[in-house]
Amino acid sequence: MKLYKYTDLSEQNIEELCLRQLADDASIAERVKEIIAQVKANGDKALKNYALQFDKVNLDQLFIEKEEIGKIASTIPAEAKSAIDTAYANIKKFHAAQLYKEAKVETMPGVSCWRESRAIERVGLYIPGGTAVLPSTFLMLATPATLAGCQEIVVCSPPQKDGKTNCYLAYCAQLLGIEKIYLAGGAQAIAAMAFGTATVPKVYKIFGPGNRYVTQAKQQVLASGITAIDMPAGPSEVLVFADETANPSFVASDLLAQAEHGTDSQAILISTSEMLITDTLNQIEIQLNDLPRRDIAAQAIANSYAVLVADKTQAMAFSNTYAPEHLILATDSYQELIPLIINAGSVFLGNLTPESAGDYASGTNHTLPTSGFAKAYSGVSIDSFIKKITFQQISPEGLKAIGPTVEILAAAEGLQAHKNAITIRLKSSDGY
Repeated sequence: MKLYKYTDLSEQNIEELCLRQLADDASIAERVKEIIAQVKANGDKALKNYALQFDKVNLDQLFIEKEEIGKIASTIPAEAKSAIDTAYANIKKFHAAQLYKEAKVETMPGVSCWRESRAIERVGLYIPGGTAVLPSTFLMLATPATLAGCQEIVVCSPPQKDGKTNCYLAYCAQLLGIEKIYLAGGAQAIAAMAFGTATVPKVYKIFGPGNRYVTQAKQQVLASGITAIDMPAGPSEVLVFADETANPSFVASDLLAQAEHGTDSQAILISTSEMLITDTLNQIEIQLNDLPRRDIAAQAIANSYAVLVADKTQAMAFSNTYAPEHLILATDSYQELIPLIINAGSVFLGNLTPESAGDYASGTNHTLPTSGFAKAYSGVSIDSFIKKITFQQISPEGLKAIGPTVEILAAAEGLQAHKNAITIRLKSSDGY
């Protein structure tokens, strides 16, 4: 992990440090384009070919259904079942609070305006399953989708070596009432949900994190106008601000928790204390040796860095430029920093609030914007699965009140038919 001093960095240096683009992005884009074209042209056949090529599984069927899901779910260890139940209850409680009905507004006498929510009818959920299978992502996506009332929820996840899914995903499906899991992963799963195949239904919006191939596929289907996506959600990242009140072993564990996601993950440490940085780096070496995924985590840490800042203002300035997916404030004085946060996906406050809690069970959603997109995107929520439709209704009194304003503005824009739509009503014998 490289160490930089904030005072030695120019504005351009900081911008460059905060970039997440990798050298092989262009080649990935071309490969993804080819995969999407194959799925669009050959549908199920392409999905089975890619399952054999990438997952080393020869699939006779591209999905498993309710009965088989139930059998697989029944093999889940009791402690894992209990943990998923607890996480689900917290996630459901947090997201259910986001459901509310907006009030009608009378903008002027006789003119009423309001919004009503409607669920997106058909949504696609991508559950990663490469180097790590993520039942937590299943909960994070399917819980708000079901609460929102989406009529059709299409779930895609890569097949396991037995050509099925694992007990954790199966139990999540059972818990959430999902009766079918489609066995497709990577860019090909995104393409299948975007275009539809004989087996996989076409959806209106695709959700879910993934590697650079998945992210690129989501961006390409969005750009083609085929389907909407939740956000660009690629390799995971964390930025930890830690001062002299932080515990180096805690900080190291947070950085490693992010690093073990994948070799392209980023774990950034910002601190006002050079001693804290040194102690944290030592702790990383100690803890790294005990991790089953140490090779992955070590490579991610090697590609990450630490920045020594003079004060908390500099720290938050750097954080806002980086716009982290996860921001941890490992300091006793986190309250004073909250107003300074402008760009972040999800924030973890204090020395006893690790990102892992949000990843699994605190209740907040872990599908968050990465690669600096926290400057413009929010994480997944109930709002991600609904549309807000505006309504308006005008009474005779309202028409007389608002009519002249509309006529004048329409005439100013040279749109006579717009003006006439008001004028003809005002002149009618009914007063409409």
